[in-house]
Amino acid sequence: MGKAADGTGNAGNWLTFKKLAPLLVIAIAIILFFLFDLDEYLTFQALSEHRDRLMEFVTANYLVAALIYMGLYIVVVALSLPGGLLMTVTGGFLFGWIAAGVMTVFAATIGSTLIFMIAATSLGEPLRKKAGPTLKKLEEGFRENALSYLLFLRLVPVFPFWLVNIAPAFLGVKLGTYVIGTLLGIIPGTFVFAYLGGGLDSIIREQQSVYQACLDSGRTDCVLDFQFSSLVTTEILLSFIALGVIALLPVVVKKFRKAK
Repeated sequence: MGKAADGTGNAGNWLTFKKLAPLLVIAIAIILFFLFDLDEYLTFQALSEHRDRLMEFVTANYLVAALIYMGLYIVVVALSLPGGLLMTVTGGFLFGWIAAGVMTVFAATIGSTLIFMIAATSLGEPLRKKAGPTLKKLEEGFRENALSYLLFLRLVPVFPFWLVNIAPAFLGVKLGTYVIGTLLGIIPGTFVFAYLGGGLDSIIREQQSVYQACLDSGRTDCVLDFQFSSLVTTEILLSFIALGVIALLPVVVKKFRKAK
């Protein structure tokens, strides 16, 4: 009754709603994205079909196209939507790998930071307050070497990008450390895939030729598609893993010194 009388209960509910409101907005946006089949625009087929118009638009409106690209990339990352790799490769194809690499790094960092801040304030703080000793120990260990761990997670492309975006929010990583770790950690992979995008035109033409030949043969199961994950060769993956291991060296040295 005391809470109801002095309004404390309502104030607490309002504060809780304010914290959870951004997550609710993101959830609604994701639902609408798939409900209206907008994911069809983040496919190789859509890129292939609109290739000429995209190239013409970029040539005539380079700055506007660059701003649109960065804005869309921020939204895709902030909402944890599929298509980040496709957009990176497409950026290299449309803008050139250097310009696309720079734009993508900054856009991805901004989008990642937005979802990190929302996750940290909406769920991270309440979870850490209720955390048991095991989670608190994990949190302390991660925060002690946060930058090295973040660089490892960003450099090695085997962890889902969306998971790496929000996991640090639950482990008490500071915003500045998160931004630096994200910015530096995504540079190698971003520029590699933007560079690979430079050869995307030949892939599009080849796939279009195969698709047309399939249609001409009278088949009805023809599909115009290309798996961008196939661009991740063993050599590229091993290179990223090597960079990730280097990022963990400070942690190993620190633990060795403590043990000694």
